[in-house]
Order: sequence, then C-alpha cells, then structure tokens
Amino acid sequence: MTSMEAYSTVRTGTFPERVAAAAGLALALVLLRLPFRHTIRAVRWARRAGRRPLTPERAAVLVEAARHSGHLWPGRAACMETSLGAVLAAALLGRRLHWCLGVRFSPPPVEYHAWAEMPGLGPVGEYTAAGWHHHTALTI
Repeated sequence: MTSMEAYSTVRTGTFPERVAAAAGLALALVLLRLPFRHTIRAVRWARRAGRRPLTPERAAVLVEAARHSGHLWPGRAACMETSLGAVLAAALLGRRLHWCLGVRFSPPPVEYHAWAEMPGLGPVGEYTAAGWHHHTALTI
C-alpha cells in the first residue's frame, strides 16, 4: 500500500460521518486483535444492521473519513483497519458496505489488500483508474 492511500490528510464528511468513522476505526482496531472468526461474526452482524441504501459518493466519503481517522492513530492503520472501519461506520449509520479481502495487482507489484465495496459497483475509494485490478478472495 502506498503512503498516499494509507492516510488521508483531508477531513471529509459531515460531523456524524466523521464520528462514525472514528468509532468504526476504533472498533475495527479492537476486533482485529481478536481471533479472526470473531471479527467475521461482528462484520456479518453489522451488515445485517445496515438496511438503507448508500450512494457511491457517501460511501467514498466514509472511506476517506476512516482513512483520516487512521492518520490520528499512532499504530498501524492500513488498508485492513481502515476498510473495516468504513464498513463498521456505515453500519453505525444504518447503511451497508461489503468488506473484501483479496489481492490487487498492476504489473509488477502484487499485494494483499482489503477494501470496502458496494454491491455491484466495485471498490469504494480505491485507485482503480491507475490500472490497479482487485481480485476478491473473501467478501463479508
């Protein structure tokens, strides 16, 4: 992951979205310290809580807000933490996003990656225009 993607220095979103993103990231940091099966259960439960539709623009704002919250965290807040934080933030707002784990590649680098995705629309807040291709191994 490039440093440009890892942290966002731009403050985006409304106040409730920023608060939800910070709370979602904090919850993600706790969940990722537990055994992974507990994290998966929590994400599945959170996705059931989100029922209302989410526009692609608002989804991108949530992802950027989660990345900005990661900028304030002194530890690791890379793609896995920020994407899970965005999914949990959407659930806190009553919305739904998918959490995807897999790889992304563009010759020559291939790297493991995690991202938030809207059903049918692909990755949210990712640099797909630069030639990066995302291949999903697990969608939650």
